[in-house]
Amino acid sequence: MIFYDCSTAPSPRRARMFLAEKRLTPETHDISIAKGEQLGEAFRAVNPRATLPVLITDAGTTLTENLAIAMYLEDTHPEPPLIGTTPDERAEILQWNAICESQGAAAVAEVLRNSNPHMKNRAIPGPANFEQIPELAERGRVRVGLFKDMLEQRLAVSAYLAGDAFTFADISAFVFSDFARVIKMGVTDETPNLMRWYEAIKARPSARV
Repeated sequence: MIFYDCSTAPSPRRARMFLAEKRLTPETHDISIAKGEQLGEAFRAVNPRATLPVLITDAGTTLTENLAIAMYLEDTHPEPPLIGTTPDERAEILQWNAICESQGAAAVAEVLRNSNPHMKNRAIPGPANFEQIPELAERGRVRVGLFKDMLEQRLAVSAYLAGDAFTFADISAFVFSDFARVIKMGVTDETPNLMRWYEAIKARPSARV
């Protein structure tokens, strides 16, 4: 396998944590988004959509989405299980993962990409340029707050996001919650259940890779 990473971005971190939990160490290439290397000709030959992460499988298939990467790794390296062992478990984990992507990742990105001056003309990832819309940053802050409230309520009744075990959904929620610090909306003591869970995930070796 060959893994294309970016050590500073949240999306590649999700795949990196998944690989670490599976105790896998593929050949890795770090692509600097800050330097715009994802837009260069060399990386566009790997992924024309100019996004990270990318995993090239043993069979040579190029996977450019976290869910696809996770499913491939789960199927080829089932231990430890991170996407459940029964249909119900798998469905609940993937449901929470989708919620985290649509309500967490999208909200944080909405704020960052529409307010950070370093992302001028880069409001949406990929090869095309898009102007920033300040109003979307304002809306995104509200959405991030709602996402944190939802996690707080869920974690009041569940040890982990999708039940009693650490899963792919926790990786996604942790990465997005942690990255929210860049927009000054990280996890605080105001959400004690979220903080308890956050500190537990942060202590895992995979959170430090």
